Amino acid sequence: MTSIVKDISNGMVRPFAKLSKTSAKNPIHTILFVLLFATFAYVSVIQHYFNVFQLEFGAGSSTADLLKGCTNYYRDASTRNNWVQVTHDDDSEKLSQYAHYYLFDLNFVTKNSSCSLPNINGTVFESGSTKYVLRDSPYLSDSEFTRATADGTKWRLVSTGGDFFKTMLKLFKELYYATFNHINQSDPFDLMIIVVAYSTMIYTFVSLFNDMRRKGGSKFWLTFATIANSACSLFLALYISQCILKAYVPILSLLIGLPFIVVIIGFRNQLKLTVNALKRTEVSDMSRMITPEQVVHDAMLQEGSRLLQDDSLFLFAFAGCSIYAKNLPALRNFAILCSLIAVLDVLLTSTFYSAVLSLKLEINTIYRSTIIKQTLEEDGVVPTTAEIISLTKENFGSENAKLLAQNQTGILIAKLSIILLIFFINFYNFGINWLSSSNSLFPFYNWSSATLGNGLDLPEFIKAAQTSLSNEPVVISIAPVRYYQQTRVLHHITDGLSESLHYLSRVIRDRFVSKMVFTLLLISASINIYLLNAARIHTHYTWGQLVKKKNAILEAATNAVSAATSGTSTPAPATVPEAGRNTPPACQGSKKSKKKSKKSKSLTTTTDGKDEKTTVAKPPQKRLLTELEAIMKEGNTHTLENEEVTELVTNNNYPLCALEKQLKDTTRAVLIRRQALSILADSPVLATERLPYQHYDYDRVFGACCENVIGFMPLPVGIIGPLLIDGESVHIPMATTEGCLVASAMRGCKAINAGGGAVTVLTKDGMTRGPCVRFPSLMRSGACKIWLDSVEGQDMVKKAFNSTSRFARLQHIQTAIAGDLLFIRFRTTTGDAMGMNMISKGVEFCLSQMVEEFGWEDMEIVSVSGNYCTDKKPAAINWIEGRGKSVVAEATIPGEVVRKVLKSDVKALVELNIAKNLIGSAMAGSVGGFNAHAANLLTAVFLAVGQDPAQNVESSNCMTLMREVDGDLRISVSMPCIEVGTIGGGTVLEPQGAMLDLLGVRGPHPTHPGENARKLARIVACAVMAGELSLCSALAAGHLVQSHMTHNRGKKAEPASTVPPAAIEPLKQTPEDLQCLKEGAQICIKS
Repeated sequence: MTSIVKDISNGMVRPFAKLSKTSAKNPIHTILFVLLFATFAYVSVIQHYFNVFQLEFGAGSSTADLLKGCTNYYRDASTRNNWVQVTHDDDSEKLSQYAHYYLFDLNFVTKNSSCSLPNINGTVFESGSTKYVLRDSPYLSDSEFTRATADGTKWRLVSTGGDFFKTMLKLFKELYYATFNHINQSDPFDLMIIVVAYSTMIYTFVSLFNDMRRKGGSKFWLTFATIANSACSLFLALYISQCILKAYVPILSLLIGLPFIVVIIGFRNQLKLTVNALKRTEVSDMSRMITPEQVVHDAMLQEGSRLLQDDSLFLFAFAGCSIYAKNLPALRNFAILCSLIAVLDVLLTSTFYSAVLSLKLEINTIYRSTIIKQTLEEDGVVPTTAEIISLTKENFGSENAKLLAQNQTGILIAKLSIILLIFFINFYNFGINWLSSSNSLFPFYNWSSATLGNGLDLPEFIKAAQTSLSNEPVVISIAPVRYYQQTRVLHHITDGLSESLHYLSRVIRDRFVSKMVFTLLLISASINIYLLNAARIHTHYTWGQLVKKKNAILEAATNAVSAATSGTSTPAPATVPEAGRNTPPACQGSKKSKKKSKKSKSLTTTTDGKDEKTTVAKPPQKRLLTELEAIMKEGNTHTLENEEVTELVTNNNYPLCALEKQLKDTTRAVLIRRQALSILADSPVLATERLPYQHYDYDRVFGACCENVIGFMPLPVGIIGPLLIDGESVHIPMATTEGCLVASAMRGCKAINAGGGAVTVLTKDGMTRGPCVRFPSLMRSGACKIWLDSVEGQDMVKKAFNSTSRFARLQHIQTAIAGDLLFIRFRTTTGDAMGMNMISKGVEFCLSQMVEEFGWEDMEIVSVSGNYCTDKKPAAINWIEGRGKSVVAEATIPGEVVRKVLKSDVKALVELNIAKNLIGSAMAGSVGGFNAHAANLLTAVFLAVGQDPAQNVESSNCMTLMREVDGDLRISVSMPCIEVGTIGGGTVLEPQGAMLDLLGVRGPHPTHPGENARKLARIVACAVMAGELSLCSALAAGHLVQSHMTHNRGKKAEPASTVPPAAIEPLKQTPEDLQCLKEGAQICIKS
C-alpha cells in the first residue's frame, strides 16, 4: 500500500508544484485570502461550539436588570390607593412581595392610517397607533408582531440591544467548570496519556523553532508561518466537517485528540521544503538569478512527493477508520476531521506556506549584493534612482529578483497594509456603533438618559381605572416606548445586510481575532520597513558602484589625453576641412592622425558662413577689454575676432541675444554663443560637437522659430506609405525616436490600402482665440454679451476683423460670462496658415474698435488670450466645438486582410476598441482621449512637417470607432481640432519644408486658400487611423511587447559617449576584446 501511495503522490506532485508557483508569484494576495477564509471558519466554529452570537437581550436578564430601564409605581394602603413612584428609599423587600405588572407602550409608526394593527394579548388601552399592553411577565414575543394582520401587514421592531460581554463571561465560566468536572471524573491513566500527549506536542513546537533556526535560518517568522498554516488547516477542517458535512466533533474530543494530530502530522515537511528552497538560492549563480516562485516550484517538486505520501497515508488511515467505525459517531466524526486536516495541510502548504516562503526568499535576495556587469547603454552614468532601477532590471533577467520588483513588492505590501489597517480600524469603530442603540442610529427607540432619569408618567387611563384593579398592593413597571414599523421588501434586504455586517462586526470584536489582526498589521508594517530599508541599502550600493566606474573611465580618459599631449608637438595646422565636424565619434575614421587632429582643434575659430574653411589663426596681439568695448559701441562688433566677442559676452558687456543682429552672421553668432555659454554656464559639452551646429540655415530661424540658438537637434525621420487617401497616393514622413512606431503605421497603411484606401470628410475649419474683457458691473458685461450675440454685433465685429488680413475671415463669435468678466471666442478661417498670430492681430483690432468706435468705452481688456480658445491645453470646448480643422477619416478593411496582414480578428478588434478606447477612456474621465495612441502618430508627423508640437495636446483629441460590416472591419477616427498650417512657423525651415514638398502641400495654395492646410489635416487623420488600426490589432493579438522586442532590441544601438570625444583616446580592439564583447552580448540577449 505504501508503494501505491508513493506512486500516486509522485504523479500528483506536479499540479501542487504549479499551484505553489502561482501562490509564490502572488504572495500577498494568497496570504490575505487564506487568512480571510480561515478567519471566517474560526468564527463559524466558535459560534457552533459556544453559540455565542445567538443570545439576545432579555432572555437571560434578571428582573433587576430590566427594572433599571423602567419607571416603577406602586400602590398600597399606606398611599391611600394613590400611585407613587418607586425611589431608592423604598423598602425593596416589601415591594418584591407585591403583585407585579409590566406596562408596555407600543407605538406603531405608519403613514397609512388604514393599516390594521396586530392583536396583542393583554391590550388594555388603544389610542390611534399606540397600544398599551399590561402583562405580569417582563417579556414580549416577537412572533406576536411578525404574524400578518387581517390586511396582510407585518410589523417589526426598530431596534434591539444586547449584553454580549456578560454572556461571554458566563460561557467561559461554564467552560472552565465543565473542564474541571471532566478532569475530576476521568481515569488517572487516561489523564496521564493526555498529559504525555500535550508534553509531546509542546516538544514538537520547541523542536520546530530550533530546527527552523538552525536549518532554515529563521528565528521566528517561518516558524510562526508553519504553525499558522496548521492552525488554518484545523479551523477550515472543523468548518467543513461541522457546517458542511454535519459531522459534529465535541469540544472535549477535540481537546483530547488535538495533541495526537499535531504529533502525527508534524511540521517536518514544511521544514524540508524551507531548507531545500533556501539552499537553492544560496548556490544559484548571480549571473543566472532565478525567481523566488521558480525556487519554490523546484523545491516543491523535490520535497512535495514526501509531503503527499505522508498526508495520503494519514488520509487513507483515518478514512478507513471512519468507514470501520460508522456505528460510533464520535470516533467516525473525529476520523473525518483528521482526514480533512490531512487534505488541507497539503493544499495550504502549496498556497499559504509557499507564499510566505516566497516573501522570505525575496527579502534574502534584496540583501545579496549584486555585481553590475554593464551600465546603461544610453546617457552614460545613471543620474537618478529610476535609471538605477532600469539598470538592475536589465542585469538580473528575472522578475521578482530584480530591484524594481522588490521595490514594487514593498510598495504593494505597504499599500495593502495601510488600506487594511484603515479598513479594520474603521470597521471596528462602525461595528460598535452598529451594535449600540444610540438615538443617532435609531431615532425611534426612546432610551434617552433624560427619560430614564426623570421617569415616565403613569398614563391617565391607569389612574382613572381605580376599580379595575384589586385593592391588593400592586407594583407597575412602565417600560420605555417600543416603536414598530411596517415590514417591507426593503427591510428584508436591509435586515440581511445588517445581519451580515452585524456578524462581521462581531468577528472583529472577537478577542482573539481583533488581537491577531492588530498583530498581523504590525508584522506587515515591520516587513514594509524591512523591505524598503533593504532596497535603499541596495540602491546605495549600486550607485556607489556606478560612481566608481565613472571615475575610473574619466581617469583613464584624462591619462590618455595627457599622454597624447606630451607625445605630440603643439603647432596646429592653419586650416582644417569642415567635412566631418558633424560626424559622430564612432564614424570619424580609424586613423590615429585624424583623431589627434580633431582633439587639437579649438572652437576659437572664425566662420564666415559661406566659406567651408575654418581658420584657427589668432590675432597678432590681444586687445584690452576697454578697447573692445569702444569698438562695440561704434557698431563694429562684427570686425572683432571670436575670442574677443566671447570675452565681451563673458564679462557682461554684450548680451547673448544680440549676437545675430550685431555680427550679421547667424552661424558665427551660434558659435560664439556656444563658446560663451561653455564658460558662463560651466558647460564643457558646448565646447564639443555633440550638439551639432554647422551647415544649418539659421537665417530662417532668427526672428521666426527660436532665440538664443546654440545648434539644432537632429531627429530620425521615417516614412510610411504609400497610403491611398481620397484616391490619392501619399507618402507620409514621421520624425520620432520611438522604435516600432513607423513599422506599426506602415502595417496599418498596407491594410487600409487593401480595402481601397481611406475616405475623409472635413466638417469644420476655423482657428479660435478667446480674449477676456472686464466691465465695471455685471449689467454692462451682460449688455455686451447680448450685443455680441446679436446680428448687429456679429456683423460689426466681423467687418472690423476681416479688414486686418487677406486670408482671415471671422466665422462666428461665442461668448460666456463669469461675474463681470466676459469671454469672447472668435472662430476664424486663416487660409493655409495655422493662424494664431493672424487671429491674435484681428482680435486686438476688434477689441480696440469696440472701445473706440462701438460704444464700449468702459471695457477693460484683461488678456488677448483668456484660455477660452483653448490653446495648448485640454478643454471640453475644443472637443465639442472644434478648433482648427475637424476631420473624420474612415476605411473598410476586408476580414481576410485583418487575419493575414494584421494577424487579428474582426470581432476581437471591435471588442477591444469598445473596452479600451471607449469604456476605458470613459472610466478614466478622458476628454477627447477615446483612442489608442493618436498623439503618437500626430506628434511624429507634426515634428516632420514643422508644426507646433505643443499643439498636440488638443490636436490629438480623437475618437476611434470600429464595427463589423459583412465580416469586414470598418474603422473611423474623428479628430475635431487638428491645428496645422503649411506656411509660417516651423514650415519655413528647409528640412520641414522638404517634407511638406514630399506631401505636395508646401506654402499657400495658388487658387484655393487653405486647401493645402486642409489636405495636411486629412493626411494627419489618416496617419492616425493607420496607427490606431495597427496598434489595436497588436493589442488584440498580444503582439505589442513582441514587436517592441524585435524592432527595438533586436540590435542594440551604440550608446552615446559619456565624455567629450576630444578627451577619449581610441582603444585598439584585440581578438580577445571582440570575443569578450561577443560573450557579453549573448548574456545580454539571454537575460
